[in-house]
Amino acid sequence: MRSRRDALGGLMTVEVIGLCIAACATACVILRPFGWHDWIFAVTGAVAIVVLGALPLSDALHAIGEGREVYAFLIGMMLLAEVAGREGLFDHLAARAVQAAAGSARRLFLILYLVGTGVTVFLSNDTTVVVLTPAVLAVTRHARVPPLPYLFTCAIIANAASFVLPISNPANLVLYHGVLPSLGDWLARLGPSAVVAVLVSYLSLRWVMRHELGTQPASCDVPVLSTGGWVAAAGLGISAVLLVTVSALGGDLGLATLGAGISVALAVSLSTRRSPLPLLRQLTWGVLPLVAGLFVLVNLLEQQGLLTDLGRWLGQMAEISPRLTAGLSGLGVGIASNLANNLPVGLAAAAAATAGDLGHLMRDCLMIGVDLGPNLSVTGSLATLLWLATLRLAGLHVSALQFLWVGLRVMPPALILALLVRLCVPG
Repeated sequence: MRSRRDALGGLMTVEVIGLCIAACATACVILRPFGWHDWIFAVTGAVAIVVLGALPLSDALHAIGEGREVYAFLIGMMLLAEVAGREGLFDHLAARAVQAAAGSARRLFLILYLVGTGVTVFLSNDTTVVVLTPAVLAVTRHARVPPLPYLFTCAIIANAASFVLPISNPANLVLYHGVLPSLGDWLARLGPSAVVAVLVSYLSLRWVMRHELGTQPASCDVPVLSTGGWVAAAGLGISAVLLVTVSALGGDLGLATLGAGISVALAVSLSTRRSPLPLLRQLTWGVLPLVAGLFVLVNLLEQQGLLTDLGRWLGQMAEISPRLTAGLSGLGVGIASNLANNLPVGLAAAAAATAGDLGHLMRDCLMIGVDLGPNLSVTGSLATLLWLATLRLAGLHVSALQFLWVGLRVMPPALILALLVRLCVPG
């Protein structure tokens, strides 16, 4: 009897230690101590819980395999973004925006916000911050205007427009894994909320930055778009149509995005007679082990029954008051995304939604919170962290408090109104 209790106690100790490792690894992914890459902590944590015995190796491998659609989507989007950036397409678009602004700071602010919206909708939020941000920074320097108002448009719209389409944010594929709605259902259920999120975020950010938008932009030269740039532009346009079509037909977005990225990269390579191999070295490959490690860490929570219990509890609450529960859940994950980053929060929310057999309304509100909530702080999403890193490489510093001060006046009204609109939409 005693040996049985000891064995049970040892098992519980392993489980507790495993959960502590998962929590520490997630915290290190966000804080990045010693300046190490975030994927190192995610992979180390995943390996540690397997070696400890808190999670069987077979379950860990299964969790990694579950993310194959996300990996394909990320590689495809990175290829599309890197090709367009290398060929100067985004520099060209940003310079065109200054030209179209005709000396008006507010008009330039609106045009860059709209460009960021388009890039986010069709090429994902990470593309906006990784490729468009440096282009906007270069243009603001040539136009001799304070850069921060325009740079903040890249960060804010990257999250605000990230649920216009399923392809606008990799987190969308995570949260709807296996049950991704058709494009028609997506637009009917989430389209009005997405429009509200984009519009309210714009109005709020413009009001916050009203004093910094007093400097008139000077005219700047528009760089000539090379042959490779035109091919990249055509490839991006065709890819956008392809991915929207695949989404409408309920196809595999991951495989389609990967195929589009490879095709555009090869087309540009052939037109410019340059090898595509150097392009591969520029991709942020670390994001793949990061996502894989987080899949394993979240799987541990699922195996321990924590996410199952959460899903069942949400399901019970939803039976009593479905709209109130869905709205509060969306607010909850929106706030939690800033404490633990929206990628692990999204993975946990997806597991809880599946375990609790939660309906469309609950899952939609959870996704709105996961996508839009990170506009509150610099730690909210991978896109915002990449944006911050891009600014630091350029010699600009935005403190966590500075971003929070902007986020406090931009995110809450957008999130609350987007959730309210979704709660009013049937389905």
